[in-house]
Amino acid sequence: MKRLIYILSCFTLMTGISAQDNIYPAKPQTGLLFLKNGTVHIGNGTVIENATIKINNGKIEEVGTNVSVPNSGAEVVDVNGKHVYPGLIHPSSTLGLQEIGGIRSMQDFNEIGDLNPSVRSIAAYNADSKIINTLRSNGILLAHSVPQGSLLGGQSTIVQLDGWNANDAPYKLDVGMNLYMPSMLNRATGRFAALFAMFFPQQGDATKDAIAKVEKIKEFFREAKVYVNSENKEINLKFEATRKLFSKQQKLFVHCTQVKQMLVAIDFVKEFGFDVVLVGASESWQIADLLKQNNIGVILSQMHDLPTLDDDHIDQPFTTPAALQKAGVLFCINDDDPQNRGRNLPFNAGTAVAYGLDKEAAVSAITLNTAKVLGIDANTGSIEKGKDANIIVSKGDILDMKSSVVEHAFIQGRKLDLNDKHKQLYERYKYKYNLQ
Repeated sequence: MKRLIYILSCFTLMTGISAQDNIYPAKPQTGLLFLKNGTVHIGNGTVIENATIKINNGKIEEVGTNVSVPNSGAEVVDVNGKHVYPGLIHPSSTLGLQEIGGIRSMQDFNEIGDLNPSVRSIAAYNADSKIINTLRSNGILLAHSVPQGSLLGGQSTIVQLDGWNANDAPYKLDVGMNLYMPSMLNRATGRFAALFAMFFPQQGDATKDAIAKVEKIKEFFREAKVYVNSENKEINLKFEATRKLFSKQQKLFVHCTQVKQMLVAIDFVKEFGFDVVLVGASESWQIADLLKQNNIGVILSQMHDLPTLDDDHIDQPFTTPAALQKAGVLFCINDDDPQNRGRNLPFNAGTAVAYGLDKEAAVSAITLNTAKVLGIDANTGSIEKGKDANIIVSKGDILDMKSSVVEHAFIQGRKLDLNDKHKQLYERYKYKYNLQ
């Protein structure tokens, strides 16, 4: 009987969240659109007061204080007193691949096996996820949807958060391969390390096992390199999937936290010439100069967490962005807290400001820097002529949880419906308890 109730409960949950309610993707933007009189944060550190943005067919044509606005024949939005930013970019997530963590059928981000380079996240992407609209309400318009795995997880895609299905969603397909570096410490690290070690004591030598796994990955890439450079007519899907890595059309996203793991990532740059980005990288501040020398970008993990090592300063996660900025490392800020699902991305950047990061640098860390790290900065990440009109308008400071209220959002000039499930439930229960 208990099993039957559990199955029925799961079925109810699944059917109840399968639809996207009455929130539809926007129609393509045509003609002229002007956002006038706003405080425009370009995304590259520049701020222009009382500026106007001219948008034509989804592209930014002009930005500045001397942009003329016609009296008719164009849509004009007065954003006087508001702050205008580039659309925020979520740099690493399972968005569209995972809906509810407690329901196995709603998780499609992890494949069986160690080496899955041919797996593509877009194949499993769910454009009807209710999480998508909650991110748009906080100004996040693009997201990097990433498959996971024990070693080589597969290829990730950048999606724009306004589409009917997985065919509409891609902003840039298959931008990177994702490698999950094995731990090289003989003890667990992280928030629940002590508890984990109590119930699951370490068996064997973790460092030795990690080195063996790294050698397995390197051997795979050595064989793949031979395959790519040969004229072999027999197709090998796993090797074939690595072609863009070797031609640098694709980045290698190495998910790691420890310095030892990062040093191994640098070896991948030296041996294979890959364009490497570190994801997580909580200890990256210790080798910032080395990362700068090797031109390695960093996607910093969830900041509201404990340090990786016990003897680090308690505020180390908050001060790491400022340390990387000082060293000249290209970095961006992430929100990978499974409870937030990315919604707190701008507020993580705000926390970094409180701990020494320049304010406009923090804006860059969730806009232009992210676009550079992901390789899409030619099209988005800043409010500049020729780029896609991915823009948000906030009533207050986008980095401040108290004053940030996103009132308008545009993806390629399309004006988005900023309603979401959270707002609908808020209105529903206001009505129920007569709080209108």
